[in-house]
Amino acid sequence: MTSDLENALRIPTFLVGSERSGTTLLRLMLDHHPQISFNPEFEYSVSQMADDGTPPDMDAYFRFLETDFIFPGAKFAVDSALPYGELMHDFLRQKLSRDGKQFIGATVHHHFHRLLHLWPQARFIHLLRDPRDVASSVIGMGWAGNVWVGANRWVEAEMIWESMLPQLTEDRFIEVVYEDLIRDPPLHLARICDFMGTKYDAVMLDYHLHSTYSPADPKLVFQWRKKLAKEDIALVETKCGGLLMDRGYEHSGLPKREVSPAEVERLEEESQRLARRFLIKRYGLPLLLGAKIARTLRLTGLADHLQMKMNIITEKYIK
Repeated sequence: MTSDLENALRIPTFLVGSERSGTTLLRLMLDHHPQISFNPEFEYSVSQMADDGTPPDMDAYFRFLETDFIFPGAKFAVDSALPYGELMHDFLRQKLSRDGKQFIGATVHHHFHRLLHLWPQARFIHLLRDPRDVASSVIGMGWAGNVWVGANRWVEAEMIWESMLPQLTEDRFIEVVYEDLIRDPPLHLARICDFMGTKYDAVMLDYHLHSTYSPADPKLVFQWRKKLAKEDIALVETKCGGLLMDRGYEHSGLPKREVSPAEVERLEEESQRLARRFLIKRYGLPLLLGAKIARTLRLTGLADHLQMKMNIITEKYIK
């Protein structure tokens, strides 16, 4: 492999931000560039390691990969002889070699600050979307039962990003607003391409010809204005606090919503109940109970088998 490719692997670009913030759409656009290879969700590179960079037990990690929902789709060969860090680098090397391109990147939503332990010189694209739309979309996925809990993913991602900024020089990150990207894809894709060291190519907008995603539609921004009740809008704005306006989003103008500790507990319990109802409807009670019992009794083989059955069902609903 040429020194240029080795350098690309040493300094990859990671797309970070909360789930349901448009990262898949942007990743498809980037991966459609003739010179950019962009891996889908790369959570398994950091989810099992510690915040201080301590790698996981490798035997446990290999078992984790076997039943992880995301990893099988990558179709990476797992070299069990490699240390953890080298194995993560090898995954990206396989993606880059397979695609035969010049630049490499990957998407990470959770614990993305840990990436710096594996790639100290990594660069980052931070994608930001209105948290009111993120919270609404999280509910639609069944990951939360109300917007109070649904907004957690946005807040957590933004807090992680805020903690990382002091460690990054200005040439190592670019911030992209989802709503701006949707309104004018060529302009903002050109910014990102320039950041990554290449030129914008209009073919990036043909991603919809090879995926289930539709062309960018400006009508789909700020959907919360039509979809969310005033009560829910106020709850999200309370949860996000000053971060909402710090990130450039306007407050709705609704009266400030006070949420007591007792109400927080109620909202969290409500979210758990509604999310559980969603899971039962999607997977069926027997499968959910069987998986829980198998995990509790440490019946590893059965637990893995049932988890893979759940993964197949999940895949049908992921766009």
